[in-house]
Amino acid sequence: MQTETIIYIIIAGIAALLLALFQYLYKSKLNSNLKYLLTALRTISIFGILLLLINPKFESLTYYDEKPTLVIAVDNSESISYLKQDESANRIINTLKANSELNERFNVQTYSFGKSVNSIDSLSFNERQSNLSLALKQFGEVYANQTAPIVVLSDGNQTYGSDYSYTAKGVKQPIYPVILGDSTVYSDLSIKQLNVNRYVYLKNKFPIEIIANYSGNESITTELKIWSGNSVVYRKTLQFNNSKSSEIISTALIANSVGVRTYRLELTPLANEKNTVNNSKSFGVEVIDQKTNIALVAERLHPDLGALKKSIESNEQRSVSILKPKEYLSKINDFQLVILYQPNNSFNSVLEEIKDQNLNTFIITGATTDLDFLNNTHLKLFATATNQTEDFQPELNRNYNTFIIDNLDFSNYPPLESEFAGIEFLTPTDIILYKTVNGINTSDAMLATYEFDNMKHALLSGEGIWRWRAQAYLNSESFVDFDNFINKLVQYLSSNKKRNRINIDYKSFYNGNDDVILTAQYFNKNFEFDNSVSLSVILKNKEDSSLREVPLLLNNGNYTVDLSGIDSGLYDFTIKHNSEAVSASGSFQVLEYNVEQQFLNADIDKLKAVAKQSNGYAYFSTEVDELVSSLLSDNRYTTIQKSTKNIVPLIDWKYLLGLIALSLFIEWFIRKYNGLI
Repeated sequence: MQTETIIYIIIAGIAALLLALFQYLYKSKLNSNLKYLLTALRTISIFGILLLLINPKFESLTYYDEKPTLVIAVDNSESISYLKQDESANRIINTLKANSELNERFNVQTYSFGKSVNSIDSLSFNERQSNLSLALKQFGEVYANQTAPIVVLSDGNQTYGSDYSYTAKGVKQPIYPVILGDSTVYSDLSIKQLNVNRYVYLKNKFPIEIIANYSGNESITTELKIWSGNSVVYRKTLQFNNSKSSEIISTALIANSVGVRTYRLELTPLANEKNTVNNSKSFGVEVIDQKTNIALVAERLHPDLGALKKSIESNEQRSVSILKPKEYLSKINDFQLVILYQPNNSFNSVLEEIKDQNLNTFIITGATTDLDFLNNTHLKLFATATNQTEDFQPELNRNYNTFIIDNLDFSNYPPLESEFAGIEFLTPTDIILYKTVNGINTSDAMLATYEFDNMKHALLSGEGIWRWRAQAYLNSESFVDFDNFINKLVQYLSSNKKRNRINIDYKSFYNGNDDVILTAQYFNKNFEFDNSVSLSVILKNKEDSSLREVPLLLNNGNYTVDLSGIDSGLYDFTIKHNSEAVSASGSFQVLEYNVEQQFLNADIDKLKAVAKQSNGYAYFSTEVDELVSSLLSDNRYTTIQKSTKNIVPLIDWKYLLGLIALSLFIEWFIRKYNGLI
């Protein structure tokens, strides 16, 4: 308590006493004992009221002991069971959890990890991918301000995410890997990496790059084959020894027919090879007949042009050419879609040709757009030219129903510079993004699509979309989400197909460890999105004709079903309404490949390196007792006494209010009883 406050309290006490003495002792005719009692009561009442006005604050310290946390994380992926380490993992985790000394010394927290991190319920070792990097990153963030050594039970073989040895450098906790797996080195051939484009064009050659590895000391010879069905389309003899453990093979195949073409890559196994699963790998390509050529017409250079080109060309089926208006007119027949970036009077001839040929367009406006010019075109737009601009942020319209949109988080996207007045549409319009200012929705369209006269158009009102692509990368360390968003818009504008009651989104083929997710939107007869229906998918395996029906779940405005884990093969599917005769069909292929079965040994060197750089230590699965002893004897992991300081103002102390009320009541009662009132 401050000295100034103490002085105020002393003055309040003296003042309360003097006031009480003046009332009951100065020229008082009361009984001597009675006036002293009333003086005391009045002093208490006045002093209490003055204390409330001063409202001093009192500090109290509460001491408590904080034990360090012991984080135990178990690799729950298929590679653990494939290496026959699942029993060891269960035994170790149960031993650590049941150890009374560890529980007395630490707060023990247990987790499992595969592609994501979860609290341990039960271990199944059926996760299709393992992401140790994500686990270490999350533990480092959650326990950043605590003493929390991390025990990791893993084979060290990561199949998804960033390299965990680099992630571990940012974790400020000691890491203790418990190595699950065989340390014996066997002779083994494996396909380390395969690089091939997903899309190819009819009659074109497509390149294939293969990295083949060998671990062993003997000189061996094997043969690399690429199969298409029952035919070998490529073969090459490879030789390895203890000094040559890897070889890069590059070749090219011809795409002879349209559709999904699957191939099988195979290394002839050694006579005594223990793991032959990693000797082969299936891959697929989708052969398309032609490429969609898109013209990006602009009068001036802008970073938006490069961002749009990169986004659209992330889909290998599309090519973007950046042209001046006059250049486009000389090549207009080469393009299936035109993007008009900030059109002005120089675009007059371009728009006349677009109107004559009934071409679809994507218009982007900004600070230098001639709005009066746009008002006089066939695009059915009207904007009041104010010569003023404003920065608007986007807000996703989750009821947009023309095509399926991924639920991107636009809330932290940078604003776009746009005309101050909103653009009006002279035809029915579907809004994808609204303009917002300071979080207030203006109801004006930032991005919208509309159709008339058998043409499709889209309008983006604002320049600076390159910042969105950069922000998407900051959010997810990848451009994929934003590029998919732009490509779905381009796909809609590039197609003249009629709208369906059920729209579906899927890939033509999935690699063995991909998530097989189908997405659908359902519209009523007025083409309004309906989120109250029951949809299901009927999945047919074309190889054995088996059928499977699975319901779709509503998730963030879309109906989705996760079919991950289904066997490899060809599938037909139909998504149907369960009470109406409305459906949509498609087909896809799941390629045979299990990344978790590609490993023969634990990555011992990498786990030991992670332990060393974090000031921990690596142990084998037979050294659990040594791990426990090390944790218990390490002086870094001691219980810390901490204190909590609470500052409580006197006005919150209810007993003082009660004392004031009680003293006033007793004083009143005595005066009343003695006829002084």
